[in-house]
Amino acid sequence: MRKIFSLISLVVLSNLFVNAQSDSWTWQNPLPQGHNLYSVKFADANTGYAVGYYGTIMKTTDGGDNWQFLDIGWPDLQSISLINADTLYVVGLYGAIFKTIDGGNNWIDQSSTSDWLYSVNFIDSDTGYAVGDYVVLKTTDGGNNWVQLMQTSMKYRSVYFIDSDTGFIGSGWAGSLLKTTDGGTTWTSIANGGHSFESFYFTSVDTGYAVGDSGIILKSTDGGNNWTTQSNANSYELNSVYFTDANTGYAVGLDFYNHCVILKTTDAGTTWTSQISSISIGLYSVDFTNTNTGIAVGAAGNIIKTTNGGINWVAKSSSSTTNALNSVLFKNIYTGYAVGNSGTILKTTDGGNNWNLLTSGSYSNLMSVFFTDNYKGYTVGSGGKIYKTINSGTSWTAQTSGTTNDLFTVFFPASDTGYIVGAGGTILKTTNGGSNWIIKTSGTTNYLQSVYFTNTNTGYAIGQNGKILKTTDGGNTWALQTSGTTYYLESVFFTNTDTGYAVGVGGIILKTTNGGTGWSIQNSPISNHLYSVYFSDAYTGYIASEHGVILKTINGGANWNIYHCGTGYTLKSVCYTNDSIGYVVGACGTIKSTYHDITTAIYDYSLPENNDPIIYPNPASDMIEIVTSVKSEIEILNIKGQIIKTIYNSSKKTTIDLENLSSGVYIIKAKTDKGIVTKKFIKQ
Repeated sequence: MRKIFSLISLVVLSNLFVNAQSDSWTWQNPLPQGHNLYSVKFADANTGYAVGYYGTIMKTTDGGDNWQFLDIGWPDLQSISLINADTLYVVGLYGAIFKTIDGGNNWIDQSSTSDWLYSVNFIDSDTGYAVGDYVVLKTTDGGNNWVQLMQTSMKYRSVYFIDSDTGFIGSGWAGSLLKTTDGGTTWTSIANGGHSFESFYFTSVDTGYAVGDSGIILKSTDGGNNWTTQSNANSYELNSVYFTDANTGYAVGLDFYNHCVILKTTDAGTTWTSQISSISIGLYSVDFTNTNTGIAVGAAGNIIKTTNGGINWVAKSSSSTTNALNSVLFKNIYTGYAVGNSGTILKTTDGGNNWNLLTSGSYSNLMSVFFTDNYKGYTVGSGGKIYKTINSGTSWTAQTSGTTNDLFTVFFPASDTGYIVGAGGTILKTTNGGSNWIIKTSGTTNYLQSVYFTNTNTGYAIGQNGKILKTTDGGNTWALQTSGTTYYLESVFFTNTDTGYAVGVGGIILKTTNGGTGWSIQNSPISNHLYSVYFSDAYTGYIASEHGVILKTINGGANWNIYHCGTGYTLKSVCYTNDSIGYVVGACGTIKSTYHDITTAIYDYSLPENNDPIIYPNPASDMIEIVTSVKSEIEILNIKGQIIKTIYNSSKKTTIDLENLSSGVYIIKAKTDKGIVTKKFIKQ
């Protein structure tokens, strides 16, 4: 059975779709995206579609090897029905029914109910059915009009028609299976022993299969009037069934631990054998284009493909982890780290294009990461765990914390001097790079969630019940400050010695401009749980929140605007490497990045002489000449703002070899004592 989100969460999410501004955030993990995929259907050997959480809809035109995103602008999609490669229907949250007749380029809203729809099935270009919470719908004119066939108290999860008259619907919880033989005018109840029905498939008018919870697989040989149990593995949850011929079929789902389940039969369901896949987490839907080639999709955006009848299943999606990520930190524009549950530590050295899983030696939930230089870093987590690396994360050594309390944040104001806060009012300090950690008296037993130091002596710790503590003597003593709130505070950040921000539960945003003597509550546009605050400069700040929401200010918090980053997952941490490039991490291994075009992100301070710099030839293939009227520092940046090369131009004229640059648009940034100017050039 698919995960069902609370109504409150869904209302919040739908409101954010209406009110949030858009921003450009790109998936970095998982790839091509990380939302659950609930349904996959192929029109032919090449063209297929998949839909899922947060309005995800993807299309492939090469048999599932590569996928492109389509935009439908709806929070959640559950099911697809194809007429052909160009015409299809999708249904989902709040009664969503959308139709496209041009392969997904444009969508027609045909919604006629506010009830959540889980399954759609068209038997021809005109006649189709959709079922969901308390509703069974039918159209006979290609979706232009939908008629409710019956009033019901059931929540139906699946619909399947053999022909224009005969069809079946199955419920998700009460174990109701209904059959119609008159196109849905009347329905007959068929007992099934209380199992849910997630999927049907008929190989003929007489022979059909149904799958659902507790590993149930039922078979009918009399057109669905009677069903016999073929499999009942209680630890399984089967979500989809498909047969390639009368004897060969597949069922996919998940086990008690949310691990992938693929079953295959070659004897019309008498026996089912488990198959091995290259992924470990659950599947929701399977479809085959011929006897050997099939695609299955599932949790966290997983896509797998077989071309040999299930002997091997190859991943067409990728993920460094699907564990929740709790903290992200970048040391420079290229090198960053993210840590999360079950001892997860990821590292990138190319600005997030690739994230590699490091060996932490831990199964604890890691909550925070901090590096003091390019080599030395720390991560902390549940059970009082502290780990240190001195080789850029290649290996990690456990340190003695002196506590079993959960630890939430680590911060180093100096190379060897660091602080950690955690449960029960825990505050730890080291002055020797973690060789020894000393427990400091905080004066509270409330959880302390975040810590930030503006220098080696002055720091702040925040947490439960709106607690804000301040030290001015390097953590030896801590004084309680007046926060003006009892909300749980999650994150604190200072832009200078006096100006700081704290955020937390209920959308609370606090600001101080006098080193914490007074904290004022700022206007927050949402009541979401706010997890992380980060400022890239004195005025520009970001807050990561639940439901994939990011708040942004460009005036020091006087106003905060809502942005959605293209996911509904909770975001636990935000970090920017400069004014242009930012990262967020969160649930299900989510890592997303954003960048603003460097040509608009950099202010152009015109140099007084001759419209410097002069670049020629432009476009160029092998080399360029850069001429400036004064000595300058020249930087070449890619379109993401990442520095490719730096040249100190002492002769006012520089020749640059472009041989190692790939084709594309690049930026020349000339810096002198008179200002900064940027220009584009094209490498052919």
